[in-house]
Amino acid sequence: MKLAVVGATGLVGSEILKVLAERNFQFDELLLVASEQSVGKKIAYQQKEYAVIGMQEAVDRKPDIAIFSAGGNTSLAWAPKFEEAGTIVIDNSSAWRMSPKHKLIVPEINANKLRIDDRIIANPNCSTIQMVVALAPLHARYVMKRIVVSTYQSVTGTGKAAVDQLMRERAGEAGDMVYPYPIDMNVLPHIDVFQENGYTKEEMKMVNETKKIFGDDSIQVTATAVRIPAIGGHSESVNVEFEEEFELAEVIRLLHGAPGVVVYDDVANLKYPMPIMAHHKDDVFVGRIRRDESQPKTLNLWIVADNLRKGAATNAVQIAEFLAESNLVY
Repeated sequence: MKLAVVGATGLVGSEILKVLAERNFQFDELLLVASEQSVGKKIAYQQKEYAVIGMQEAVDRKPDIAIFSAGGNTSLAWAPKFEEAGTIVIDNSSAWRMSPKHKLIVPEINANKLRIDDRIIANPNCSTIQMVVALAPLHARYVMKRIVVSTYQSVTGTGKAAVDQLMRERAGEAGDMVYPYPIDMNVLPHIDVFQENGYTKEEMKMVNETKKIFGDDSIQVTATAVRIPAIGGHSESVNVEFEEEFELAEVIRLLHGAPGVVVYDDVANLKYPMPIMAHHKDDVFVGRIRRDESQPKTLNLWIVADNLRKGAATNAVQIAEFLAESNLVY
């Protein structure tokens, strides 16, 4: 197994390396890949130093799997070149997610759809991943009809420059602005660029990706995506209407049994999920589970996960694990 991590110097790339080590992903050779300005930089992994290499050298060395976290433009330009070299690309950007020729994979839900000829595999958006992991067992039992979701997203979703902006503002220092307004002591109802319909690209990702992952265009989804001055994870308030009636006890039982889900819901003792408890963890935490009393067959949930882990790095590594275990790598 020859494994490449493309975008190894970024926030998600660094997290991918942590996840690979923690999950003891087996490989014979590791290639750390980044842009030309990072070539030659040394990165430590498992007590060994690796020199960063450039994109063309990585293609020439023909890795079996390349986990990309280098942005959409880089992926559009380079993923096909890796594919031509025989590499399976697992891509964290939005470049391939809605392509009808490429699969959008959350391993707990639809990894079984992967086949030997899937050579570019899309990783969903971070906010979509945590929501669908929690909703999948409920959809299988009750059939989702409509989802209303509002997100409360960490600055880490924007990247290191956004974290730096938050910390500078908190320290009262001037500096470059990643966001159009201050983020410390503030909330921005604006993630990614606005579309003609008045929704942002982030909001429409949640709409379209949810339908694709579940393979069901009849599910109605509406989203409002909000950036908050938090580090550690994304939170979501989710209201979901089902075709079938449910009992809360069964909902909780289904969530307890779902892979990757942790139910943390004891309001009598003030226990509910928060980003601070999800930080550096791979689980999707679910709490504030309650019936919507304004209409039948409708449930309210609060869902929290570390967006750099399950929302990006962990999901990608899990796909790589599935490929290896299923003998889909050649």
